[in-house]
Amino acid sequence: MKTMIIDNRKVEFDKEKNVLEVVRKAGIDLPTFCYYSELSIYGACRMCIVEDDRGKIFTSCSTIPRDGMKIYTQTPKLRKYRKVILELLLANHDRDCTSCNITGRCDLQKLSRRFGIDNIRFGEMKEKLPIDDSSHAIVRNPNKCIHCGDCVRVCEEVQGVGALSFTHRGSNLKVSPAFDRNITDVNCVDCGQCRTACPTGAITVKDNRDQFWEAVQNKDKRVVAQIAPAVRVALGERFGLPPGEVTIGKIVSALKMVGVDEVYDTAFAADMTVVEESNEFVERLSNGENLPLFTSCCPGWVKFAENKYPQLMENISSCKSPQQMFGAVVKEYYKEEDNKNNTETIMVSVMPCTAKKAEAAREEFEVNGIRDVDIVITTQELARIIKEAGIVFEELEDESFDMPFGMASGSGVIFGATGGVSEAVVTRLLREKPNHTTKDVIFKSVRGMEDVKEAIFNLDDREVKVAIVHGLKDADELVKKVLSGEKSYDFVEVMACKGGCVAGGGQPAPININMRKERAKGLYKIDRTSFIKSSENNPLVNQIFDELLKDKKELIHVHKKNLQKVES
Repeated sequence: MKTMIIDNRKVEFDKEKNVLEVVRKAGIDLPTFCYYSELSIYGACRMCIVEDDRGKIFTSCSTIPRDGMKIYTQTPKLRKYRKVILELLLANHDRDCTSCNITGRCDLQKLSRRFGIDNIRFGEMKEKLPIDDSSHAIVRNPNKCIHCGDCVRVCEEVQGVGALSFTHRGSNLKVSPAFDRNITDVNCVDCGQCRTACPTGAITVKDNRDQFWEAVQNKDKRVVAQIAPAVRVALGERFGLPPGEVTIGKIVSALKMVGVDEVYDTAFAADMTVVEESNEFVERLSNGENLPLFTSCCPGWVKFAENKYPQLMENISSCKSPQQMFGAVVKEYYKEEDNKNNTETIMVSVMPCTAKKAEAAREEFEVNGIRDVDIVITTQELARIIKEAGIVFEELEDESFDMPFGMASGSGVIFGATGGVSEAVVTRLLREKPNHTTKDVIFKSVRGMEDVKEAIFNLDDREVKVAIVHGLKDADELVKKVLSGEKSYDFVEVMACKGGCVAGGGQPAPININMRKERAKGLYKIDRTSFIKSSENNPLVNQIFDELLKDKKELIHVHKKNLQKVES
């Protein structure tokens, strides 16, 4: 072990890659805006500066620790510099904090309070730039951007999309899509990972709370809500609970309190997806056509493939995502009653994902003016709805889902974690269904947070190769290897966000590797305690297939037409 002297205290270090990590290991919370351990070092915000024993000031995030190094983190000079940096940032920042939807959670606001910035000596920004609200998923407010570059780097380095970049120079520097276009006019896939990285309100989730309140307060409408698996292991963080804490009973109770008529589990539709997608997979294996089969659950991935690899669209499952499948089935289930009573069923999705907002708005999910899903709210929006209603979330009594769509298998629940879809599909196809102890052994290779995972399963004496990838940049590399013939698979699961839906763009932020693991662990805990292990053993799913969908399978499939590549 090597040692550093930090504020006159000896601190050991070993594998820390920069001084900042050693300082934080010592229990000192150095402020940062532009530092994310999973992204490249940028060193732009200068908030993490430290001073050595010779009076030299340098950024701790971009400095490699050395044995015997002696530094200070809170000298008068450092404190003065940090306060000036904050003043300059605030001078060039739209300071409408009272109406900002991340007030109280904004890093700029928190650090301003921490360093006692109660007077800004510099004038406010000269002109206001237009807000880009063209997307169904996110809103870009360049007037709140502090040029930390976090969104640019996560979009390029993690997602490989590059929809955002720095443009212009000097005082005219800003972050925007190419040629100052709207975000919908470039190759953005609506994943919202830029939102999870943004430390201010420059990129936020598109807010659909008003539509939600309007629906639940209209007595002539039946409001049905579906809750995605990943929401239940993340919402609690907004109310002081640890990541991975399962709060589904309280979520159901809260939705009932605000006026939702029926609350169902999206994991039910995930069970339907497993049954239908596995049937499609077996058919393709038998015919040897359009392999590998790529999953269709993630709209961010589907849009990425449309933009960059339109030739792959025949390889992507024709099954609707669980969100859209559920909406179509529920609308059909209530159709006769609605026609008889002249009522309308409104489907509200509670999702961890910003891309689900854009998915619900796609033209192929509307038939005769009726959409599969009417309103999508994220985990973040649900937290605000609960607080707006004055509900003390922590004190709520648990309530169960309504029937008939409230019963799901453990396989349906683990859809929210990377590898979950593959595990569910393979479980469905195995002749001998594993118990939870056996599943832990069989599916060890598909679980976890490795960027790309591979597994081989024997199904009916046939060797089936499976790949699991999360994060679109890694997906891009895998697709290239498949197209070149370097890699060969039968089934490929793709999730746009690192960790899967547990780390979606609509989840509480910030999100790091430990939070992803804890949230995924919460889902697997539900799987282990579920009395239904495999999707096809869900009796209500079988009933829906045998009765409601007997001659209407087209309700749960989608056929994409007239795809146009979006140039960046």
